[in-house]
This record gives sequence, C-alpha cells and structure tokens, in this order.
Amino acid sequence: MRLFLEQGFEATTIDQIASECGISRRSLFRYFGTKEDILLGDLEKQGVVIQAALEARPLSEDPWEALRAALSSAQNVDRSPEETLKLSTLLYETPSLRARSIQKHLKWQALLVPNVRQRLRGNHDDHADVRADAIVACVLACLDVAGEKWVRSNGTIALEELYDAAVHAIRN
Repeated sequence: MRLFLEQGFEATTIDQIASECGISRRSLFRYFGTKEDILLGDLEKQGVVIQAALEARPLSEDPWEALRAALSSAQNVDRSPEETLKLSTLLYETPSLRARSIQKHLKWQALLVPNVRQRLRGNHDDHADVRADAIVACVLACLDVAGEKWVRSNGTIALEELYDAAVHAIRN
C-alpha cells in the first residue's frame, strides 16, 4: 500500500511489490490474481462482512435501511481517514481499479440479494421478480457515486451524507 500511495498505482511495478514483501513475482501471484487485487483484495472479504451484518438485521426491517446499516457496520476501520481518502482517490482515478471494484461489487450483489429477497417475501424461483436485484444494484451504485463525490470533495463531505443523498434521489 505504501508503494501505491507514494508512487501511484500505474507507476508501481509488480517487481517492486514482490521485492518489498521479500517474495518472488510468482509467489505474489499465488496470493493475488491481479495487480488490482493487491489494492482491492479486502473488498471481496468486505462483501462477506456486509452479508453477515445484513443477515443479523431483523427481517422486518426495510431492505434499504437494513442495507445501509449493514454497509455502515462494515466500514474499514483499519485505515486512517487520510489513507482511506488516498486509496479511494487511486481507485476512482485508475480505470483498471475502478473496473475491478465494480466486478467485486457484483459479487457483493450476489451475496446480498437473497436476504433482500427474503425481506420482500419474494420467491427465489420467480425469475420475473427483479425487486431485490434492483434494490441491491441501486444501493451499490449509490455507494459508488457517493464514494466518487467524497473523493472529489477531498473528504470534506461525509460519505454517509453523500450516500443518503444518492439513495434519496432514487427513492423520491
């Protein structure tokens, strides 16, 4: 992470990362499938954390509220706000990172839809019932929009405030 933050994503090479870690390139790729995964690896694990947080919410809770609470409870507290802003800036300014992030969010969607469908009392065999898929896709799109606006504001506007405004725009 230090190399990415100091040099930028594109300027940091796999050889530099492997050398910094004291392992070979080949070993590095045993742990990470792509260079993007080195930076975004936690994102996939975070989806499982969000899923568990969502499943812990009462089923009677509105899907939008339950998803917001689950996302809030799964915020990464291992990084300082400054480091989070720098990494987020890299993500939104680097097309390959942004694309990989969207791929990981699609995995989140697959994890979250079953619970939302349950909340809506939907039938998982009804392929015409798109409500749960649409809600989760909208929530993740709102999170992405809020994240990008948060980066553009240099972290001066609370991410939660931006997320809530994005959700409000969709729901009203």
